[in-house]
Amino acid sequence: MIGISCIGAIVLSGIGYRSEWWHFSTGFTITEWAVYAAALGFILSLYGLYSTRSSGSHRGFMTSLLAIILSLPILVFAYYWENPLTVYPPINDITTDTEEPPSFWDVPNPVDYPGGKTAELQHSAYPDLHSLELKRTTEQVFEQALSIVKNNNWEVITADKEEGQIEATASSLLYGFKDDVVIRIQPNNGGSKVDIRSHSRIGKIDRGANAKRIRSIIKSLKS
Repeated sequence: MIGISCIGAIVLSGIGYRSEWWHFSTGFTITEWAVYAAALGFILSLYGLYSTRSSGSHRGFMTSLLAIILSLPILVFAYYWENPLTVYPPINDITTDTEEPPSFWDVPNPVDYPGGKTAELQHSAYPDLHSLELKRTTEQVFEQALSIVKNNNWEVITADKEEGQIEATASSLLYGFKDDVVIRIQPNNGGSKVDIRSHSRIGKIDRGANAKRIRSIIKSLKS
């Protein structure tokens, strides 16, 4: 019962934020207490499982086992949510070109790339991210990049072929947090040069999501 209630609370925390019933911090608080409850339920269920096995009685065994099965995914979710805080730098704006980063034109409340310390932390954490050069025309790369955006079900904000720029917004599954993405395509020695920038609207740390998104786009364009 505790496990089911905790799963329901976590789902409700996301629905409440998406529906503007409360601030995302309230949703986080609900999720936090749901994780605490799941941890308590997991411990009690382990004890119950041990007690039934040691006494030779099967009464309550299946109940304890089911409670463990329901609590475990919540604890795994909590680990994968919190562990990145110790792994990734406290930045939320990532780009393949920190010197002349792509600018957002049409997304809501566009922000300038902060540079400075953010660029230093990015180079240290994601040294593999840099401009992509392709032996294809800008028109070909533009269509391929736009196809990638659409296949990911991101909201297309701008798709300007003449300027070689695509802007889109990706939303997280549970809370629907918005990350803005811009893809800039420029002529380069008979081919194309692609730069990508991904920025999280909320929070000061992205848990590596923006870098992962950029890598995914680069991988798709290369293939």
